[in-house]
Amino acid sequence: MQYVKLGSTGLDVSRISLGCMTYGLPDRGTHEWTLDEEASRPLIRQALEAGINFLDTANVYSDGTSEEITGRALKDFARRDEVVLATKVHGRMHDGPNGSGLSRKAIMTEIDHSLERLGTDYVDLYQIHRADPHTPVEETMEALHDLVKAGKVRYIGASSMYAWQFAKHQHVAERHGWTKFVSMQNHYNLLYREEEREMLPLCADQGVGVLPWSPLARGRLTRDWGTTTERSSTDNFGNRLYQDGDRAIVEAVTRIAGDRGVPRAQVALAWLLHQSTVAAPIVGAGKPQHIEDAVAAVELELSDKELEELEQPYAPHAISGHS
Repeated sequence: MQYVKLGSTGLDVSRISLGCMTYGLPDRGTHEWTLDEEASRPLIRQALEAGINFLDTANVYSDGTSEEITGRALKDFARRDEVVLATKVHGRMHDGPNGSGLSRKAIMTEIDHSLERLGTDYVDLYQIHRADPHTPVEETMEALHDLVKAGKVRYIGASSMYAWQFAKHQHVAERHGWTKFVSMQNHYNLLYREEEREMLPLCADQGVGVLPWSPLARGRLTRDWGTTTERSSTDNFGNRLYQDGDRAIVEAVTRIAGDRGVPRAQVALAWLLHQSTVAAPIVGAGKPQHIEDAVAAVELELSDKELEELEQPYAPHAISGHS
């Protein structure tokens, strides 16, 4: 495994982050395809033993059970100080007022709930899961800054939003002397490259590390076009992200993987890892092979010709993933 600094910080993270949305009770939340604790634990352990020190989850994943499963596995399989643990806040966690969003009340409440579920007294990276148009940016950034000063959070990050929104958050924090975001977890892969227009140049300029979610495009980059899985058949959100013209890119991945004699997942992840702003793609692993492919992708060097072949068929997409 290789390690890289997260943005302009001194924090070392593995080039692959284990996305823990895959782990959680299937009857909790909206992800019927998740793995229960018995099935999840061997995969988390495998990732740790492969050198992956960076794990990402969220309070909303499987109604908090992803955090619970992840926390118990880390307690049993790792030393807390050697792991970079990330979670998120924003999504609805209970009915009624203040059950979601980025108000001071919501942030202060949800960090304590997340820490309890994770079984730890601090989170290494606390991320806002989306922007909150109903809360002043000043309120959100000051609350996050206070969590850092209280020792409950080491670093803060953001997730999918428009570049102007991200710049506004950073500007507000800088103006007040508050903690700024060190990372951006956004929708970025071979099938969706709209982030290259504004967000990635902004992150490069500001020294912000990029942590792409859905790096394999919900698995579309790993299988024949039109093939469905248990997850894709119920993934209403994911089914809105891509378009028929993406087939040519999937076919390019297939050709290069065939020529190289490697699984398609390795090629798609290797392309992301060649992008200078990308620190660590967030990879969900439901099978041992998924972790093996992710780790192998770190060492896979693509030629300029192969990179061009993968990138040439891309066509613009409607902005997606911000809500």
